[in-house]
Amino acid sequence: MALSVDIQKQLGGFRLQIQFEAEEERLALLGASGCGKSVTLRCIAGIMTPDGGKIVLDGITLFDSAAKISLPPQRRRVGYLFQQYALFPNMTVAQNIAAAVRDRGKRERVSSELLRRFQLERVADQRPGQLSGGQQQRAALARILASDPRTLLLDEPFSALDSYLKYQLELELMETLDQFPGTVLWVSHDRGEVFRSCQRVCVIDRGQSCPVQDLSQLFHTPGTEAAARLSGCKNFTDAVPPGGCPGRPSSADGAGQGGLAGPGGKRGVHRRHCAAGHIVV
Repeated sequence: MALSVDIQKQLGGFRLQIQFEAEEERLALLGASGCGKSVTLRCIAGIMTPDGGKIVLDGITLFDSAAKISLPPQRRRVGYLFQQYALFPNMTVAQNIAAAVRDRGKRERVSSELLRRFQLERVADQRPGQLSGGQQQRAALARILASDPRTLLLDEPFSALDSYLKYQLELELMETLDQFPGTVLWVSHDRGEVFRSCQRVCVIDRGQSCPVQDLSQLFHTPGTEAAARLSGCKNFTDAVPPGGCPGRPSSADGAGQGGLAGPGGKRGVHRRHCAAGHIVV
């Protein structure tokens, strides 16, 4: 299965312009808060409608502004794990899972299998308000998988958990995702979480997506200032390319030239100033 996204969305003064492709892999959407990561997931799921562009999942067009195609969320077969899990508060765990099964004749069997798989049998008759944070996440994941999705969208799956629970559930979630045959989009602003959990990453900076890259590229040759900062790089030095830059003083005039290492040998990034802005080189 493969997911192709090329969309634009204007929200007041904020413009979202996202383009990436993902195969059967765990692809991270990494960016600071407010950069457009969650909006991207909502557009893929059909909760929000892009202003233009195209979304294709496993050869099926979910959205195409030119062809006037926009499938409703229930026809997209997209599993969306919200930050707060969004379980039905008036239903038990078993009822929440069964409600997602498309074939009514299979609801009891599928629900029983997922309750056992996610170790939720003891709390099957309890409501979400009676569950721990970890139990709520497992129940939400079980409900998503009950719908037989083609792709999974995880919106900062550990943001509602403390650090102790986060570590344990991260291990459990990886076991679940290892068995999932489709694309997983993992939204995060935590580079450590991305490094442990994903194979590739697409950095989003103020609504604009950067090219998809391997994790090794993100941490060793990030390519953009936004990617460098998200990778944990803290040393940035003003640099001027040989011959100077239009409108900027040359090195002979006393302009600073950047190195690859900062004080104490820490990793830094060359940055040159041009009229067009800052470029990491």
